[in-house]
Amino acid sequence: MKKTTTRTKAATKHDRQPKSASKRQTAAVKKAARSNKTGSSSIKHETITKVSAAKAREMMRKLCDLYPDASCELKFSTPFQLLIATILSAQTTDVAVNKCTKTLFDEFPNAKALAEADLDRIKEIIKPTGYYNAKATNIQNCARKLVEKFKGEVPKTQAELTTLPGVGVKTANVVLGEAFGIPGWTVDTHVQRLSKRLGLTANSDPLKIESDLQKLFPKDDWSKDSITLIWHGRRMCFAKKPACERCPINHLCPSSLVV
Repeated sequence: MKKTTTRTKAATKHDRQPKSASKRQTAAVKKAARSNKTGSSSIKHETITKVSAAKAREMMRKLCDLYPDASCELKFSTPFQLLIATILSAQTTDVAVNKCTKTLFDEFPNAKALAEADLDRIKEIIKPTGYYNAKATNIQNCARKLVEKFKGEVPKTQAELTTLPGVGVKTANVVLGEAFGIPGWTVDTHVQRLSKRLGLTANSDPLKIESDLQKLFPKDDWSKDSITLIWHGRRMCFAKKPACERCPINHLCPSSLVV
């Protein structure tokens, strides 16, 4: 009898589990439905189908019309200052960088001045941008290499730029496009997010995304198109709650929350 009782209790406990799991699943479905209704859910990029080249270019034309004055929002006077500002912009906002670089460039306006600066003073100035210890070291070493190898001037090729401390492909393309008019894609977090949302790429790696974008749009437009996507990401196509109801391409976008 004891064995029978034990088995009965075990069986009863086991029988209750599916019912409990079912309740949890139902609650999760209801929660997801409420999130979708309010537009607060994040978009699952993996479900998005890539759009045709024609549709991609139509979306880009409309976005360029929406932001005809789109341009780099970092403040600078020289290619060197743009280079330093772009390095500092990692993991922070352009607004935060601009507040710091006003003082930084007043005191150290060129590569030679920054190369010879007191490192603690550099850290003090750029502290609000975050990761200031690493950034201070990077921008000073970058300035030193510019002085030692490039006579204090910013090089005009991606290959040379990416030999500088703190400079990757994204930073190099910003400098080439904005300072020298050499087209390139700035694949930052906004461009990565929007490229997937708009169905321009199915990749997550920045270099692969850049390759996909290069195939879709004319080379002369790469810099303009990338800054346009950045502006749209900052002003409307937000990470968590994209303003699809205001977006002029919601009828073309495969991720639009407008129904």
